[in-house]
Amino acid sequence: MKIPNADFLERTGSELLGARLWRLPPKSANTLHRHPKMEEFYFVIEGTGRIRIDDQTLTVPQHGGVLVGPERVRQVFNDTDTEVLWLIVGAPEKELELGEVPDRNLLYPQDPTQLPKELSGVPWPPKD
Repeated sequence: MKIPNADFLERTGSELLGARLWRLPPKSANTLHRHPKMEEFYFVIEGTGRIRIDDQTLTVPQHGGVLVGPERVRQVFNDTDTEVLWLIVGAPEKELELGEVPDRNLLYPQDPTQLPKELSGVPWPPKD
């Protein structure tokens, strides 16, 4: 979905934990997805975050967080006019057995590029 991000724990060689910084520009969203076995913790570092979990939309204040359990469909998005910086932490090794190829339908039960209703009419992701 063309959201700038950085995987900080990848550089450490961690086999138990993943952590990414996602900087969401105004009027943008990341991929709508779920994890069959993994919890993820979403923490807002800068700005006011918005996340949809299944059919519910939550507003997360700066320095606030939310834990999203396995099987829940999730998507962080930004329907404001300022950037929002998220830290997202999870344990990706629990997702798959070693060497297992994921079933795309498990991760993306719906169109992964769909936007939440709050961004209706916004052209995202941007064209190359």
